[in-house]
Amino acid sequence: MEDYTAKDIIVLEGLKAVRKRPAMYIGSTDSRGLHQLLQEILDNSIDEAMGGFCKNIWVTVKGKTVTIEDDARGIPVDIHPKYNKPALEIVLTELHSGGKFEQKAYKVSGGLHGVGMHVVNALSSTFEVFVKRDGFVYHQGYSKGEKLTQVERVGKISDGIPSWTRAISTNFHFTSPTGTLISFEPDETIMETSEYSLETVRGRIEELSYLNKGLTITLDWNGTITTFQHQGGIEEMVRNMNKGKKTLHEDVIYGMIKFNGEMKDITRNNKTGDDSKEDSNIPSTYIEFAIQYNESVSENLLAFANDINTREGGSHVSGFKGALTKVLNDEAKRQEIIEDENFFTGEDVREGLTAVISVKIPEPQFEGQTKEKLGNSNVKGMVFSGVAEHLKLYFEDHPRVSEIICKKAYQAAEAREAARNAREMVRSKSSLYATLPGKLADCTLEDPEKTELYIVEGDSAAGPAKQGRDRSYQAILPLRGKILNVEKAAWDKLLKNNEVKNLFSAINMGPNDPYDPKKLRYGKIIFMTDADVDGSHIRTLLLTLFYRYLKDLIVNGHVYIAVVPLFRVQKGTNVNYVYTEKAKDALIKQLSNPIVQRFKGLGEMNPDQLWETAMNPETRKLVRVQIEDAQQSDALFTLLMGEEVEPRRDYIITHANEAQNIDV
Repeated sequence: MEDYTAKDIIVLEGLKAVRKRPAMYIGSTDSRGLHQLLQEILDNSIDEAMGGFCKNIWVTVKGKTVTIEDDARGIPVDIHPKYNKPALEIVLTELHSGGKFEQKAYKVSGGLHGVGMHVVNALSSTFEVFVKRDGFVYHQGYSKGEKLTQVERVGKISDGIPSWTRAISTNFHFTSPTGTLISFEPDETIMETSEYSLETVRGRIEELSYLNKGLTITLDWNGTITTFQHQGGIEEMVRNMNKGKKTLHEDVIYGMIKFNGEMKDITRNNKTGDDSKEDSNIPSTYIEFAIQYNESVSENLLAFANDINTREGGSHVSGFKGALTKVLNDEAKRQEIIEDENFFTGEDVREGLTAVISVKIPEPQFEGQTKEKLGNSNVKGMVFSGVAEHLKLYFEDHPRVSEIICKKAYQAAEAREAARNAREMVRSKSSLYATLPGKLADCTLEDPEKTELYIVEGDSAAGPAKQGRDRSYQAILPLRGKILNVEKAAWDKLLKNNEVKNLFSAINMGPNDPYDPKKLRYGKIIFMTDADVDGSHIRTLLLTLFYRYLKDLIVNGHVYIAVVPLFRVQKGTNVNYVYTEKAKDALIKQLSNPIVQRFKGLGEMNPDQLWETAMNPETRKLVRVQIEDAQQSDALFTLLMGEEVEPRRDYIITHANEAQNIDV
């Protein structure tokens, strides 16, 4: 037994703990964690905006460097009475420090752990902060969490314009007398990537501009400048989310409720997050929601708590869903559309729903630093009662809208029952073999934590896949041609389509079934299509099906895409599999007279080649399908796979030059 003594106990001081275990603080060190760094700094400016102290934010992404400036109050720079250090230095170096632990400097905020800015500082190779306060500009620089300079005055301010007392590479965009500018570059020795996604950054900024009426956010993306401001708030957000879809009612149903001892509606022009005029010392909770139904069968619900996108939901989402289900059951019973007042399920009333729910609360309890789920139990009851009362009053004034929505829910309930009956016919494993005698090449193991289902194009690809696989845990399901485009198809066509039914049967999960990982027959579902246009189309059709009807499988990390090679380049006994034309050309330059084989499809590959490149866990390349931005994902599926032709054609023309590796 090896010695285990006091000398083996290590204390990570300062920000070293963050650098040692970065995923504890930003979720991961991949692209998602990289964007979390940007979001942490941006959220600080948003907290100022929620308090009414910030009107403008400027975000600059130039290569690897991110710069975020606001015209808010500016981080305090005076000496802290207890620690005898400038407050600016404390909030950059001491974990769990900041002004958001009590409702004094901030009534509501997204930051509550006091670690966000510290984490960005610790994980950046360079980190600079400039603060405008008290007629001066202050500066401090860091690298990997280590202080490079003291907090020092570097300029004076006259009419909001600084006159520099020393050479500075950074200029302010705003002529406000106060504000903060932070510039950082991620540490590539820790972060796996330093390449930001325009779609991700732009999507988050646009969300924030909807959630904060009157706030102007400017994005400078490598010299291209875009300004975001949405006076219509989340009403406008819902309307834009429904673009390209046929809505069931013209108006967006909107409500705002405030809880401060008693509940009352607030006019939609009232500024949320500002209770400075209230007599009570109790901080208020604000609930804002907007809904509009469309003719689709999908649900698109976005939820926010203190402007944080709570992708995994939480108590506010539970309260909202419960209120919607209760009110629509009551309305349908009153209109004699249903007999049982509990006839509709939550899935029924949310079919075709586009909605945004936003709460602003004094003491949010998020799960984890990335704050993807709200845990405040009392919020559920407030949201339920507030939304239910508001909807009831709205439907009393708009009976026609109520009738349309209730009839939509009734159709969903009928379809749910039909789907349930269809699923019952293919539930047992014996019936699966009877339904798919020659299609599904099953595996011998039944543990979903170990099994994999490869969905391939036709029998030609199924041949080498069946021969090359490890049949103990890998199953093969070939598709016959291109599956149904479910974005355009009605329920009856969905349930009658053999290829779609085969997929549901093989996975043992039907459209919108409750997610139960123990009932799944395969833990990994892998799309393996040809590396050409047809293969891309089939993969897109599969993604549409899973996003619309099996979304829980994506959310919980079960869906993957196999990256298959385009070329096999051989020189003597040395064999390389290459995935792009560019990589192939580069490799040919390194070798003299190699043998180059171009794979037109999976059916042309030998079983051992397919195993080595796409099926062997030790050598294959798999991409896990994730939903980074639900709003953008929903809009893109509607655009690319929906009924409207003109928007799709415009999109293709606009982005044609961005297409890569397309066969011609």
